[in-house]
Amino acid sequence: MFPLIKVDNVTHLIQLAIAPVFLLTAVGTIIGVLINRLSRIVDRIRALEERLHRQEVMNIEATRHELEVLGRRLRLIYLAVTCEVFCGLFVGLIIATAFIDAFLVANLSSIMAGLFILAMFAFISGLIVFLREIFLAVNITWESMR
Repeated sequence: MFPLIKVDNVTHLIQLAIAPVFLLTAVGTIIGVLINRLSRIVDRIRALEERLHRQEVMNIEATRHELEVLGRRLRLIYLAVTCEVFCGLFVGLIIATAFIDAFLVANLSSIMAGLFILAMFAFISGLIVFLREIFLAVNITWESMR
């Protein structure tokens, strides 16, 4: 089924696959940070909504504004997580494609390059959306301090 594969070729392939694994580690770390922020936003939304239902809020308009901003932040974090997950999927496909390329002696380098471009686009997009969410969080904090 598979052509004869030498140990040296497999060793070299594993060495080449290690670089994308480091990228996967970075993506996993970023996803962890994003999920942490997501859970904090959800907790804050629940607390504010509970206060609104109990009518324990001094300034209802300010609370509704904060809920609106938290909703925007929630959507941004969700989008950033989605981008980073797609990045991780593309990197995983790059690694799988590299091994398929080696075992089937096919030339899948253009597919791997395309997947890498998609992975970098998703990674960068996720970081840009994350940065936008951070700006929004800082701005609402500055507003509340005034």
